[in-house]
Amino acid sequence: MQPIRAINHIGIAVRSIDQQRPLYEETLGAEFEGIEEVPDRKVRVAFFRVQGVRLELLEPTDPTSSVATFLDKRGEGLHHLAFTVADIRERIAELKTAGLRLIDEVPRRGAHQMQIAFLHPKSTHGVLMELCEPAAHA
Repeated sequence: MQPIRAINHIGIAVRSIDQQRPLYEETLGAEFEGIEEVPDRKVRVAFFRVQGVRLELLEPTDPTSSVATFLDKRGEGLHHLAFTVADIRERIAELKTAGLRLIDEVPRRGAHQMQIAFLHPKSTHGVLMELCEPAAHA
């Protein structure tokens, strides 16, 4: 089974990026990288970098989004861990063969033009995990 290459980012669910931004940028000194909307996931994401680690703030743009549901159930906080993989399709196949439950059996487009897929937290001891294959130009 191919190993993960790195932590790609840490996803944090927030009600408002604008309200959270000063904490990450000014108080903690994280480098703000920008905001991107991912319409098919009904979220707006803001990226901050702390040395080699990227933090991703997720703000729902629609009350029916999975992030809105998460916020309603659990409140703001850690949403998921994302890992970089070399070949996401191969990795999905390996995990499926190993018996893990997947949310995405086929990769889809995420922020930064990455191909992404989520593993179901029932297969990962309660932690929502995301696989990320960076775009070829990244």
